[in-house]
Amino acid sequence: MIMTNTEITDVLRYTAFSSDPNGGNPAGVVLDASALDDTARLAIAADLGYSESAFLTAPPEGLGEPGRAFTLRFFSPLAEVSFCGHATVATAVALAEQRGPGAYVFATPAGTVPVEVAQDGDGQLRATLTSVEPHVEEAPQELVTEALAALDWPATDLDPAYPPRIAYAGARHLVLAAGSRERLAELSYDFDRLAALMRAHNLTTVQLFWRENESTFHVRDPFPVGGVVEDPATGAAAAALGAYLRELSFVAPSARLTLHQGTDMGRPGLLEVELREGDPRVRVTGTATRIA
Repeated sequence: MIMTNTEITDVLRYTAFSSDPNGGNPAGVVLDASALDDTARLAIAADLGYSESAFLTAPPEGLGEPGRAFTLRFFSPLAEVSFCGHATVATAVALAEQRGPGAYVFATPAGTVPVEVAQDGDGQLRATLTSVEPHVEEAPQELVTEALAALDWPATDLDPAYPPRIAYAGARHLVLAAGSRERLAELSYDFDRLAALMRAHNLTTVQLFWRENESTFHVRDPFPVGGVVEDPATGAAAAALGAYLRELSFVAPSARLTLHQGTDMGRPGLLEVELREGDPRVRVTGTATRIA
């Protein structure tokens, strides 16, 4: 529990995209934030120090079935975020533990996000979120040049087969492909410089990736605009990457992808991305585990 200006607030702690509490990406979850204003929510997120925390309130009228539909907002330690995949997964699993698996729907600042929670053969709850409709756009050269300078990556360290782009699936991400796994593993960047650049271009993270094989990717996500050096597992960026890969025909219109994230931070997580032909949206699946 966390003390706010007015009351004690129950804050659940989950890690998403891992069955190990020491892996994946932690998130705070407040299942009833109706008494909290934005200042209190931001204070809770800052106190927790996780990349994002999720806050549930009543849904807009007519959104969905009572008890299965909610308004969901996300706060980093520094600001509100339009969409957060790992906190959505954590919230859906927290609800499913209390109300049972099945379909949930969330009204987020980015749009309506349905989530299906199911129990796998090992009894683990797994949540699949369906993103808002994504889009991919050109990344201005000056943005790419300054991002590489902030990252201290020579341009020759990028994989020339994958052009830089800005991809959106609820939040905007600059997508850059590392030329090697070793390049991806060595991440030490200018926090303030990259944060200023990202704010100027309305970016949530920088999605850095390296492709191991046809369906397996390794990813990292600097998140200085949220006051966090790096996100250990990023569902919103995973959805954006899926949109990027499909838009540029690097994968088939229907594909299943596996993303490994957090390994270089000592918090390994696993994200599954599904693309379906005829549906522009991207599905991201993962587990979530309660942190004691």
